[in-house]
Amino acid sequence: MPVPSLFDIMGPIMIGPSSSHTAGAARLGKMAYKLAGGGIRRAVMYLHGSFAATYRGHGTDKALLAGLLNLNPSDERLRDSFALAKERGISYEFIPTDLGEGVHPNTVKFVITSVDGETFEITGSSIGGGQVVVSCIDGMEVSFTGERPILITAHQDTPGVISHITALLYGRGINIGDMRVTRSREDKSAHMYIELDSLCGQDLTAEVRKIPGVVRVKLLLPIDEGDGARKGESA
Repeated sequence: MPVPSLFDIMGPIMIGPSSSHTAGAARLGKMAYKLAGGGIRRAVMYLHGSFAATYRGHGTDKALLAGLLNLNPSDERLRDSFALAKERGISYEFIPTDLGEGVHPNTVKFVITSVDGETFEITGSSIGGGQVVVSCIDGMEVSFTGERPILITAHQDTPGVISHITALLYGRGINIGDMRVTRSREDKSAHMYIELDSLCGQDLTAEVRKIPGVVRVKLLLPIDEGDGARKGESA
């Protein structure tokens, strides 16, 4: 039986009342913010299970929105996230729903519209003690905890694109921990999710963009609770 860590016993530094319903929710919102690349214009959040039943009483709604504003779970402004979103011109909606059987009870599906008009769909769960996992990005099944770097691409479903990307990673000495690809026969497009075993710089995205057939690329570095906007700073 594994020995529990101090984090498991005491939980994360946060604005309460619940590590699962507030701290975890804020981290999910922050991960969605990063996945969407910031610049959010509108967010619709579909709440499942316990999230749907208690989101107002536990402050889950405020926490999810605070994360989308790039605030940390410990930021005192979490309580004022509704007002902050209004100040920044971000519209939002919370919709209790049923996301299906076998889905963790603390799950939310974000449908985000960016200021550029792009739409992103992100589903994630708060699994206890402030820990989270993203399970779906734009219809692609993933398993992203925010602990390792993730490379996400949208590209043409043509021979050579994936091999060029993996060759680039090999040339940089970066090992692949997990890789998943989804394809669409209708428009011959594909999406790829690669979990990397080591840190890398954002300059990697510039190199991937040069590969013929790559339409969009995003590098998500591990979540750092110190990288959110601090009090007095803009997010």
